[in-house]
Amino acid sequence: MRQASDPPEVAHKPALRAIPPGLHFISTPIGAARDITLRALDVLAGAVVLVAEDTRTLRHLMEIHGVPLNGRPLIAYHDHSGNGLLQRLLALIEDGKTLAYASEAGTPLISDPGFELARAVAAAGLPMTAAPGPCAAICALTLSGLPSDRFLFAGFPPAAQGARRSFLADLAPVQATLILYESPKRLRAFLADLALTLGGTRQVVICRELTKRFEEVSRGTADELVAQFATREVKGEIVVLIDRAPVAQATEASIDAALDAALATMSVKDAATFVSQTLGIPRKIAYQAALDRSKG
Repeated sequence: MRQASDPPEVAHKPALRAIPPGLHFISTPIGAARDITLRALDVLAGAVVLVAEDTRTLRHLMEIHGVPLNGRPLIAYHDHSGNGLLQRLLALIEDGKTLAYASEAGTPLISDPGFELARAVAAAGLPMTAAPGPCAAICALTLSGLPSDRFLFAGFPPAAQGARRSFLADLAPVQATLILYESPKRLRAFLADLALTLGGTRQVVICRELTKRFEEVSRGTADELVAQFATREVKGEIVVLIDRAPVAQATEASIDAALDAALATMSVKDAATFVSQTLGIPRKIAYQAALDRSKG
């Protein structure tokens, strides 16, 4: 996770303000150790109990930044931890303890086992907050050059070919930039299914080893990237971004059908705005058509 060349940091001096009781989620670097935030270091220094997806990774991060463990409990919490550990952590929070949960890399709950813990804490009405920080999906979106006004994080695609193609087919019409994580071992197969399912002309960006020494961003159509990666042996963390689906050419019939559906639950004004944005037609046309249909 961390680069071997990262120099040791000076010992972190935590803020004077005490860390309040409750669960604090900590975002950790996805590569460069210096991407940790000062607030995250404050929480790591002040928490009574430390919880991590990978305790070795967190221990190493704290050593880099000079945050001593000082005998505090360091508990591993992952997909196989079970309900017993979950209840133990809830009891500590109920007892007024300050807990810090750190992902192995990036933002907690983004392809991370902390989801069950967050859901349990929320259901119990216990205090919980998050110290924002690195996230591979957002970092990749920033570098991609693809539209960022609307995006969908879809996690890891299925490993099996049939399930993966169905997964991609469901995402094909989405009017948003798609963000996925993928294993380097499956990247070639994924790109082939992507070109087949979404079309070879769809714009795709592959981000590899973000913030690390060998960071690489590859852009092109699905067909171009299939060819580019056909013979490459790829290693490292992979984020794949896919441009939104092209807007289908609206017809009179499709406009009427969309307006009928929208008018069933919306006002004329809202229905016209919705259909205009969905079908990519001028709002003036959508509004007049909606007005006509509402009168009829």
